Amino acid sequence: MESIKAVFWKPEPAAQMRKCNSLIRSNTRKLERDINQLKILDQKTRQYILQASKRGQRNPSQAKQAARETRTFAKELIRIRKQSSRLATSKAQLQSVQMQVNEAFSVRKIEGSIKASTGIMKDVNTLVRLPELTGTMRELSQELMKAGIIEEMVGDSLPDDELLEGEDEEAETEVDKVLGEILQGKLPKAKVDEKLVEEPEVPKEDMEDQEATLEEMRGRLEALKS
Repeated sequence: MESIKAVFWKPEPAAQMRKCNSLIRSNTRKLERDINQLKILDQKTRQYILQASKRGQRNPSQAKQAARETRTFAKELIRIRKQSSRLATSKAQLQSVQMQVNEAFSVRKIEGSIKASTGIMKDVNTLVRLPELTGTMRELSQELMKAGIIEEMVGDSLPDDELLEGEDEEAETEVDKVLGEILQGKLPKAKVDEKLVEEPEVPKEDMEDQEATLEEMRGRLEALKS
């Protein structure tokens, strides 16, 4: 019966508005959870950098390895911060969409009709391309089309290489800036120590621990996009 009604009768505006707001709130909560997880990763990565730096200061023979580790973790921290910034921007866009959608329904209630909004369509197009929101944003776009707020479906999600553009090869100056911020200007002096002390081969266990830590961090970053 419901399917037959859906063919001949359009949904009630109030029901459409509730459905749209429910989907927007769901997406907002998802973004907030992801942003909070990135904050935790940010703090942990800062601790890894501090620990590696302190180890190099305590044991000059490990200074070179410690310097490599701090720079590796700094690059991961840059990736985390870029993703966090992107999600914060997406959250602001989503909140803008909610305000515009509610305004459109209010106008419809007063004037009895609704006009398609290119502004909402542009924001929805941007948001639906994010891997974190693709599914629910597509559902929202369908509801907005039914209501007449947007006129066409949105595009495909962004490919990973476009999302990560510029993140794989962070500029060395940016890495130095992050290390200076965390280490308060005391960058590891691996080059000086390297001349004075011949560094022994890094134990296999230490290398495996570092690689495991990095893999865990990268896994969490990827999980936030799924």
